[in-house]
Amino acid sequence: MTFRSGNPVVDRYIAEDYESVRGMSSRFAATICAHVIRRQSDLGIEGHFAEIGTFEGRFFIAMALGLGPTEKALGIDTFDWPDAGLIDRFHRHCARLGLDEERYITIKAAARDLPPDDVAMALGGPVRFWHIDGDHTPKSLSADLDLAVQSLHPKGILCLDDMLHPGYPLLIAALQAWLDRHPEMRVLAVIDREDIVAAAKVMICREDAIDLYGQDLVDTFPAHHWKLGADWGDYFAVVLTPKPRLATVE
Repeated sequence: MTFRSGNPVVDRYIAEDYESVRGMSSRFAATICAHVIRRQSDLGIEGHFAEIGTFEGRFFIAMALGLGPTEKALGIDTFDWPDAGLIDRFHRHCARLGLDEERYITIKAAARDLPPDDVAMALGGPVRFWHIDGDHTPKSLSADLDLAVQSLHPKGILCLDDMLHPGYPLLIAALQAWLDRHPEMRVLAVIDREDIVAAAKVMICREDAIDLYGQDLVDTFPAHHWKLGADWGDYFAVVLTPKPRLATVE
């Protein structure tokens, strides 16, 4: 592979066991996100990881394995789809792949029904990396963002899954409306899709934290940097893609 997070434990899991956990997140996106978590650790940014829409734990395990010894991972899911056995499969995957129960917490609920204090109480501190992969409706996305931003570390990341997905075109409109209400936040990077399943992610952070991550992503993944960038109106965000290229005209 031409991409690695730099954390040997995470990279081994992504290379050898990632697809043994049922899910739709790609190795490419997981590697970049795990690198950001490692970058945060290198910068002394401490906090937890939280995910809305944990499913069987494919992406969750990768991020949790990259945390420090005193940090925890929180998985929020109704754990009732496609069947009631989902939560048991999730716990089995965690145990099988080296994530013991002292390192993570689950909340079996819809994120939109959670008071913000529940997240803070469960973790006892800020979240430095949020992954939002819940109900794919504009209303739910806005609610999930409102929940997540209240516990976000000042230098933390909000990562949204399935953005720019052809099956959920209204999500990007909901994101832009949310950004308009939160001018302190901006898009850091777009992690391009690989196929109809492994869809694009968008990473967001506070404007004053952009310099902590943007150039580092470009420098770390030069072979995957699409140099034109993502045009968000009054600024450009980094674009990382498996095959950075322009369309050809024949």
